[in-house]
Parts: sequence; structure tokens; C-alpha cells
Amino acid sequence: MKTPWTIKIIEDLGEMHLVEGLQRLVWNEKETDIVPAHLINSAVHNGGLLIGAYVDQELVGFVFGFPGFYQTPDGPRLKHYSSMLGVRADLRGQGLGFALKRAQWQMVRHQTIDRITWTFDPLLSRNAWLNITRLGAVCNTYLRNFYGKMEDSLNRGLPSDRFDVDWWVNSHRVNRRLSRRRRNHLDLGHFLHGGAPILNPAEMSRSGLPQIIPATEYQLGKELPILLVEIPSDFLALKATDLKLALEWRLHSRSIFEELFKVGYLVTDFARTEDHPFRSYYVLCHGESTL
Repeated sequence: MKTPWTIKIIEDLGEMHLVEGLQRLVWNEKETDIVPAHLINSAVHNGGLLIGAYVDQELVGFVFGFPGFYQTPDGPRLKHYSSMLGVRADLRGQGLGFALKRAQWQMVRHQTIDRITWTFDPLLSRNAWLNITRLGAVCNTYLRNFYGKMEDSLNRGLPSDRFDVDWWVNSHRVNRRLSRRRRNHLDLGHFLHGGAPILNPAEMSRSGLPQIIPATEYQLGKELPILLVEIPSDFLALKATDLKLALEWRLHSRSIFEELFKVGYLVTDFARTEDHPFRSYYVLCHGESTL
């Protein structure tokens, strides 16, 4: 079936100015937070990648990144840092973000780079589903208040905590998930049937908001091969309704993930229920052998 959009590499400065406008539309950011076309242009002409998605020749989405380095025991090694992925609101949830990331994956492989990293808010379940389940990224790094105080509509009022994910572009895991014959996604029942406990099962209030039950130190310290961590299924709606509870979830999940990452756990999957009320869970495995 033909897709309703066209994906292409952007190298024209005029189209980069369109990316500026789409940033304003997607994130409602202050003008000082917009990445300007001239800076994007400099990155693109020095190894960076800007890929756009078009519907009827109108720009509706983009992904932008550039080369960087990470440290290894043998010295610095090249990676690609994926800085921004934006899709117009009326087209979200249709696979366009996946298509843009897949195009990025193809181009970075052509550059002979084997690792892409980026950050995302760990409490946004839609992003978790795309990044972890569909794309096959993994995570064992939690960044506290990484961007400092942010005043855009999505982040205002909370610390800007982020997962820093790794996308190993040549791994069997990633290739399977991006192939035309990708594996079926596992749902919550598969993990529960396999003996994975939910570390912090939430209680739903009468108003439908997830209430926190603290995970005990014993649970956090117990080394299990696989476990689940619950997050709100719609964190932005929760934040709009009860900012205090949203902050509690930020600090609650922060403490859990920092502790789990410290003792060797790795986020490897994301599961959700299909029936209302929806529930969302990160899947963590112990040890890098899970890759």
C-alpha cells in the first residue's frame, strides 16, 4: 500500500526555514528555543542529517541529527546524535515518526556509524512505544533535569528528566524490528506469564488518575532477570489535570530508574494493555546479555 507521505533528505536552506516554522507549530516554544535554519545548515554541511516528510508537497515532519563522540576504553568513538524529531499534531499516531527514524537509520548506516543516541521524556508512553518497542532502542542512562527549566507547553512546571537511549543500528535486535517482516509485539500478558513482577503497580482513583504506591527497598534491591515498571499511560493529560501528582510521578519514577540502572538493569521493551483503563509498563532486564 502506498504511504500518504514522501520522505527525502533536506539540503536546501529555504526548506530549512520551513523546519523552523514546523518547530514552532509542534512544540509551541519561545523564539529563543527554536533551532535556526543557519545552524541546521551548518550541521548538514558537516556530516549532519535533516530528513523531511511531505504530504502534498507540504512539510509535515522532520528528524534532525549530527555527528558526535562517546568515550570507550580505547578512546573516543563516532556516533550520531538525533537532536529533534517532530511531526505535525494531526498526523501523529500514523507511523510517520517511525518512517522518519527508519530513513535516519538507513542513512547513518551508510555513513558507517553504528550507534545513534537521543533523549526523550521517560513518562511519555507514546514516545516510549516508538523508541523502545518499535525502533528497538535500549536505555540504562537517566539524566536529571537535562535541559534545565523549560517553558514550552509540554514541559512547563516539571524537571526536564530524560532517558538517554542507545540505538545500535547494526544489531540483530534493531534490524528485526525495522525489517518488513518484524516480530509481533509482546503485550503485558506475555511478560506476566513469564514471571515478570510489576515493581510499582499503581492504583487508579475514582477520577481515573494513577495513584503511586511506593516500591519498597527490598523490591528494588532484589535481582530479578526481568521486571516491569509502570508509568502513567497519558502523562500529559495527568499533568494538565493534577500538576502536583505529575511531579510526584516524576520523582517516583526517577528514583526507581536511577536505582535499577545503578544495579545493572536495562530498559529493553515497553508493554501496554489494550483495554480501558489503559496501563503502560517499561520492561527491564538484568545485564547487557539481554541485547
